[in-house]
Amino acid sequence: MKINFNNRHIYPVLAGLVLMSVTIVVQLSQSGTLKSVQQRMEWLAYDVRLKATLPEQNIPDPRIVIVDIDEKSLKAEGRWPWSREKIARLVDKLFDNQVAVVGFDVLFAEPETNPAQRVLEKLSGPEKQRLSGALQNLMPQLDADAKLAAQLKDRKVVLGYTFRSGGDAVGQLPQPVLDADDGLLQDSLIPAMPAYSANLPKLQQAAQFGGFFDADLDEDGILRRSPLLKRHNGKLYTSLGLEVARVYYDAEPIAVHTVPLGDALAVESVRLGGFDIPTDAKGRVIIPYRGAHPSFPYLSATDVLHGAVPQQTLAGAIVFVGTTAPGLLDMRSTPMQEVYPGVEVHANIVSGILDQRFPVHPDWIEGADFLVLLVLGVTLSLLLPWLSPLRALLVSVAFGVSLVTLNMWLWSEGLVMNIATPAILLLMLTLLNMAYGFLSESRGRMRLKGKFGQYVPPALVEEMSRSEENFGFDGDSREMTILFSDVRNFTTISESLHANELKKFLNEFFTPMTRVIFDRRGTIDKYVGDMIMAFWGAPMRDEQHARHALDAAFDMLAKVEEMKPVFTANGLPEVNIGIGINTGTVNVGDMGSEFRRAYTVIGDAVNLASRLESLTKFYGVKLIVGENTRKGQDHIVFRHLDLVRVKGKKDAVNIFEPVCYRDQAPAKLLDEIGQYQEALGLYLTRQWHKAKGILERLQQQSPDTLIYTVYLQRIETLRGENLGPEWDGVYEQKSK
Repeated sequence: MKINFNNRHIYPVLAGLVLMSVTIVVQLSQSGTLKSVQQRMEWLAYDVRLKATLPEQNIPDPRIVIVDIDEKSLKAEGRWPWSREKIARLVDKLFDNQVAVVGFDVLFAEPETNPAQRVLEKLSGPEKQRLSGALQNLMPQLDADAKLAAQLKDRKVVLGYTFRSGGDAVGQLPQPVLDADDGLLQDSLIPAMPAYSANLPKLQQAAQFGGFFDADLDEDGILRRSPLLKRHNGKLYTSLGLEVARVYYDAEPIAVHTVPLGDALAVESVRLGGFDIPTDAKGRVIIPYRGAHPSFPYLSATDVLHGAVPQQTLAGAIVFVGTTAPGLLDMRSTPMQEVYPGVEVHANIVSGILDQRFPVHPDWIEGADFLVLLVLGVTLSLLLPWLSPLRALLVSVAFGVSLVTLNMWLWSEGLVMNIATPAILLLMLTLLNMAYGFLSESRGRMRLKGKFGQYVPPALVEEMSRSEENFGFDGDSREMTILFSDVRNFTTISESLHANELKKFLNEFFTPMTRVIFDRRGTIDKYVGDMIMAFWGAPMRDEQHARHALDAAFDMLAKVEEMKPVFTANGLPEVNIGIGINTGTVNVGDMGSEFRRAYTVIGDAVNLASRLESLTKFYGVKLIVGENTRKGQDHIVFRHLDLVRVKGKKDAVNIFEPVCYRDQAPAKLLDEIGQYQEALGLYLTRQWHKAKGILERLQQQSPDTLIYTVYLQRIETLRGENLGPEWDGVYEQKSK
């Protein structure tokens, strides 16, 4: 691949570097419209990778069971909320089946009305005084909250609650897992929540354990991350999933690992049961989804209440009590599906803790993402502008495949790196350079057309535009073939025509001649009066320039024969032409003065081609070529005309008449040329009598072939002269 540096490459390079810089700034920024778009693209890419790497068959995790307050349960047990007595029976049934721990993804924030209290409130007057004592004594026996509290006491039960950013504090929070120490809580990025909605004090005190079930949705409303920790009044509280796992490990204490981040402390991980759970700076984990719903065994709550479930399903299991009933509003939008039970999110977190399986996006990944963008942006910005659109596309595809392969390998190792942002940068750089490449090609095609359109056939201009060669008007030395064509007796013709008639004559003559030259890949140099000058081998290099010039000459002669009756019918004189062709090394380029310039060729080979055209009249032929043009053209029958020294040239040259294509030559013609070649050999060895005999026979057979007469006249002249031994048969041409 040949790379030529020029100013046109500067613009896509600079544009690419600007695109890279903007992309990096957007990724490093914390807000803004472009940042929002970039983040949404990354979320979408995360969702695609997550779905693509999950196992095809989703096998539920039997260690965690979800007791579902589903439509079946509501139909059988009545609408929600159920009585606390029924919840107490549900808890009792679960522990009768030897569950390990129970987590409630429901909130018991309001007390249940006591039936005795309700009756007492309806009484009045003497009746109220008479029954008040009895009802007061009956109230403890009918206290459903107390019955539920009794079932929660001394059992591994975690009640759920929620933090709020504003409003009043309702209920009682569980015991915090950590108090403020060494500025950890005050200086950390863990969210501080001023308000909450918690469970009844009676229930929370009995249960001992509690965890918040807040959802932390991304801006697009999808639940991908979940907070493990939150702060309130200088104390640290755990999520429902983390607390259930902590209780499962016999309430083992947690440890929060932080690192300095400016003036604050960023959470790095939460340690539980000998396992460091990786988090972001705010203490959130990427939810380790096992798959689509259901990823865990589901039991209907009414079946548990009525003992209609096998004990082995619950024995030793971690149980979450939650709901999938649409009316209870605990469905979430997740990467797995748009409607996903919120209770199953907590189950996924516990499953990830048990398996020590969490996707990781540590802070240092941001530096790696920056490095990827920098390397990708700089490399492609500097490389793509020098490539053709197709090659640029192939290189971009290769980079894209490498990027995806590396990203997916890191994903398989549990590391989550950005992929949408570098992919977008790659796409933008590719489109930029392809668009610029196509624009440059289009402009280049227009420039080529402007430069060479008046000289070169349109098809050749199109081919030049697709070539990687740099075409310009700078001078160049190369081997080319030059053609001169002249109209016979043009002086007489011009004198016989008025100006407009002469103009019409030349236009109708030049147009088909030019078309023939263009069809044979030739370049028009100039028109001078009745003369046409053309060449082959520039501006587009042509390895077959001599052959194409010969083909064009034959076509021009054939076209002239077609034009004769047309010219006669239009009242124009009959036209005949002579053509001279020569091949040699010449200089080609833009030449002239500051007032007028032209794309042309100069050199001895050009001058000889012009002389050969003039010689056609002398030898009575329509086409003469030099010996360099004849070389390698075995498909054409040539007649060796002479060894001649043209006016203005020191060295003699062999000149030939291309007669016809070999596959079109009749046997009679080949025999005639063979006899002529024999006579020419006898002539050059001074065997005048034998040469004359053959030439006279040929003259009788073809009286219109002037070359026979030319040599017969020479023999008559030379045989009477005293030729020295230096005579080599060269004919000295005295006139142009």
